Amino acid sequence: MARICIAIDGPAGAGKSTVAKSISRQLGIIYLDTGAMYRTVALKAIRIGIDTKDAERLAEFVGNIDIRIEYIGNEQRIFLDGNDVTEMIRTPEVSIGASDVSAVPAVRLKMVELQRDIAQKNDVVMDGRDIGTYVLPEARYKFFITASLEERAKRRFTEMQTKGVSEVTLDEVMKDIAYRDKNDSTRAFAPLSKATDAMEIDTTELDPQQVVDKILGRINNN
Repeated sequence: MARICIAIDGPAGAGKSTVAKSISRQLGIIYLDTGAMYRTVALKAIRIGIDTKDAERLAEFVGNIDIRIEYIGNEQRIFLDGNDVTEMIRTPEVSIGASDVSAVPAVRLKMVELQRDIAQKNDVVMDGRDIGTYVLPEARYKFFITASLEERAKRRFTEMQTKGVSEVTLDEVMKDIAYRDKNDSTRAFAPLSKATDAMEIDTTELDPQQVVDKILGRINNN
C-alpha cells in the first residue's frame, strides 16, 4: 500500500477527475484515472469488432491487452498498442462501451491488477467507481463524490463542448449518464457504492475548489 493513498468514488460526471487532479497537484502525488483504463478496453473492443457486452470474447483478449500509462508534464496519458489514445477514449460511444466492459469480471480483474500495482509503487490519488470498496479497501482516505443527475449532465455537456464535441445534445448526455449510473450500480461484480468509511460530498452546489478544500481538510486533520 502506498504511503499516501486517496480513494475517490462516485457516479459519472460528479467531478471526481477534476478534484482528483487538483488534489494530486497540491500534494505532489500521482493521479490515476481508472475510468480511462476501462474506456481503453472499450475502444479496443470497438476497433476489433467485439460487442462491448460480450463477456466471453472480452475475456479472451483482455488478458494480453497492451495498456500503458505514462505521466507527461504531470498529465496522465494512456497508450493502447503503443499509441496515445488519451483523446480518442472520450467519445459517447466509448463512454457507453466503458460502462459495459466494466461489468465483465475478467476485465475488472485485469484493470484492478494494474491499478493495485501502481498504488503499491507510488503515492496516489485514484478515482473510479469501486476504489474504496474493492480496488484499495485499505486506503486511509476515502471519499464519495456525487451530484444530481441534471447537474452532472450539464457539466459533462459543457466539458464536451469545450473539447469541440458539438454533435451531442444535453438530453443525449443525460441519457448516457443515467444508463451508466444504472449499469455501474447494479452490476454483480464490484458495483458502484459508497464505502462505509468514506466521507460523502454532494457537489451539486459546490465548485471544484470547495470540494478540494473539504477533502484536503479531512486529510490534514487525520
